[in-house]
Amino acid sequence: MNAETKQCQNCQQDFDIFPEDKKFYEKISVPAPTFCWLCRAQRRFAFRNERNLYKYKSDFSGKEIFSMYAHDAGVKVYEKDVWLSDSWEPMEYGRDVDFSKPFLEQIRELWYAVPLKNLNVVQGVRSDYCNHFTNPKNCYLVFNGNECEDCMYGNGLTYSKDSVDVSHLGKCERCYEGFWLTSCASTIFSSHCENSFNLAFCKNCRGCNDCFGSVGLRNKSYYISNKPYSKEEYMKTLKSFNLGSYQNLEKIKEKTREFWLKFPNKYIEGSHNQKVSGNYINHSKNVLNSFLVREGENLRYCQYVQELPASRDCYDYSIWGDSNELVYECCACGIGTNNIKFCLFVQENVNDIEYSIACSSSRNLFGSVGLRKKEYCILNKQYSKESYKTFAAKKKHMEEMPYVDKKGRVYRYGEFFPVEFSPWRYNETIAFDYFPLTKDKALQKGYRWKDREMRERTIIIMHDKLPDHINDVADSITDEIVGCVHEGKCNENCTSAFRIIPQELAFYKKMSLPLPHLCPTCRFSQRLRQRTPLAIQTRLCQCAGEKSDNSAYKNTSSHFHKNEHCPNEFETSYAPDRPKTIYCEQCYQAEVA
Repeated sequence: MNAETKQCQNCQQDFDIFPEDKKFYEKISVPAPTFCWLCRAQRRFAFRNERNLYKYKSDFSGKEIFSMYAHDAGVKVYEKDVWLSDSWEPMEYGRDVDFSKPFLEQIRELWYAVPLKNLNVVQGVRSDYCNHFTNPKNCYLVFNGNECEDCMYGNGLTYSKDSVDVSHLGKCERCYEGFWLTSCASTIFSSHCENSFNLAFCKNCRGCNDCFGSVGLRNKSYYISNKPYSKEEYMKTLKSFNLGSYQNLEKIKEKTREFWLKFPNKYIEGSHNQKVSGNYINHSKNVLNSFLVREGENLRYCQYVQELPASRDCYDYSIWGDSNELVYECCACGIGTNNIKFCLFVQENVNDIEYSIACSSSRNLFGSVGLRKKEYCILNKQYSKESYKTFAAKKKHMEEMPYVDKKGRVYRYGEFFPVEFSPWRYNETIAFDYFPLTKDKALQKGYRWKDREMRERTIIIMHDKLPDHINDVADSITDEIVGCVHEGKCNENCTSAFRIIPQELAFYKKMSLPLPHLCPTCRFSQRLRQRTPLAIQTRLCQCAGEKSDNSAYKNTSSHFHKNEHCPNEFETSYAPDRPKTIYCEQCYQAEVA
């Protein structure tokens, strides 16, 4: 069976429906998509506000609460404890299907009528400033993860402790400014490392300890810039770097980033994989065109499926994880979901659910919002099992009367919600992180935009007036407002000013690290610049025999292709215009020490 080529009705580019795709669509009884996989991802991401919290007056009690929804989002919001209680009944909002208008339009009306919970935190302990998290304890401004303790300013964390300014960590402890780390401890300014401890400014290291500014090491100790030292020499040299000084640290950061560029990168970041494509994939099997996946199996076009236990047999599934199967075109759904399609915020042992939002512990729902422990409901109205099963008109009606958005895009059964339905503006969502757009471009594409609200905060101390060394920082710094280096002038949603909280200061002093000069939002944006984009292209290995074809790296061993250019091609998310050298698996493995 050959691939079928279709034209994306969003970007107008051609894309392929492969035979294995068709088998999956037939298995779960859905038509092939009309958006390409990147446009499908962007559309789902526009329904994910991951890191923005707002003060909001509860529509139930009138109390001021923190909410993932802004006051002008147009939805009703209850505090989580009330939302989960018996103080209200979502079934009271039930309604009949109106065959005179598109079914998706009726879902939107229900969505904006039924109250939503302010935050999506399960069993949090002293973690009021977190969202999209399961079992956070003593955490502050961490988002999207599970089972973490004493962490601050992070996202994509699972089973980690005592870490600050980190993204995409699994089973880590005492890490700072880390990206894509697995089973690491006491590691700072490092990325793509695994089973290591006491690392600083390291990249792609495995099974290492006490290494500084090194790349591609395997099972090494006491290395600086990829050169071996005795333990005594290493400790003496490390002390001389004086990393507690902001000025010293910034100089070292710049030098080590330049040093990283001298080494080849494997075409895909990840380990212990079988048949995978995309990037940032670990311990997975048959995971294709996917990103940020841990221990997945039989996944395609998935992103950010990191939470354990593993998920399997899913397509177009973005964010979360935790034992899910047969998930299609869903965002932020997790914890034992099975056979769910076109859903948002559906969680905790649900199955056979379609086009539903914020439902839990339920089954056999269609177009419902906020239901818990329910079965056989359509638009929050109860049906008998027989009536529900025979209500085939719900899909037929979506075919005969599809929703058409303002840009003329047609939404029949088989498409996720139109971006017009999102209660968040484009730059409030992770779509802005993965697919950055200017305000004008976003509006042109049919998205909404949120202009930055200027908060009246008097900056007490500018970044350049902060003490250079952490030893010179007084505890009173936690009472002051610090001005961010970017001063709100960047395109990173800069907050212009920020505070150093007491537990954060204690962490810097314990780790002998200087105070940051950027606000948490800018630190997050800069950290994620290490991440490749989602787009995948076919490239040729850059190994040219004795060195890379851009002359950035000289090989240290003989490769299978001798002095000829490596003939291997691969799919990679490393774009040709990025200043990095990309090797195939064979050439890369020949070079790691």
